[in-house]
Amino acid sequence: MRKLFLSLFFFLSLYSYSQTIKCEYDYDEKTDSTLIKKTPDYLIHENVFGTTSTFVFFSLVNSDGTPYLNLHILKKSKDFIKATCVNAASRIFIQLSNGKIVTLINSSDENCSNLTYNSAERDNISILNSYFLFAKDGYEDLKKYPITLVRIKFASETIDYIMHKELKSDTFKETVYNPENYFINYLKCVE
Repeated sequence: MRKLFLSLFFFLSLYSYSQTIKCEYDYDEKTDSTLIKKTPDYLIHENVFGTTSTFVFFSLVNSDGTPYLNLHILKKSKDFIKATCVNAASRIFIQLSNGKIVTLINSSDENCSNLTYNSAERDNISILNSYFLFAKDGYEDLKKYPITLVRIKFASETIDYIMHKELKSDTFKETVYNPENYFINYLKCVE
């Protein structure tokens, strides 16, 4: 019986260790006066419809001990793309599986997407990049409970993104993403 218990304990320990996500950084710099860490962009939502594609990425940043969520939205279309803006009133509302809603606050004034044109593929491209601060209320819950919904309040509209347990990207075929567990897996990397 003891051997069975030890074998089970060893298996569960090995399984939990294999499930641990390793922290990787796009940028990691520490000097006497500054500390900056940034995790790679992580796809949390993809929508491909006709000739229009929308990708929503999260990454986490620690700047001198303050954690931020970096929101990165990329749109690509053969048609015209209207600018997307965030302002001081913009928020990200994250609904967790326990029913709690965590609010992230935009850290800057007005910021709009940059519009460019790819003449080779004849695509209009829109890129929005903005940083949001974590409120103390709900921060610990982000590390414990999966995300069910992300609501982004832009300057002129609000859009809901339903989170999935697993996201197999049509565009990034090699990678399978787990958006609902994003904070559970990666928030520890910027603490």
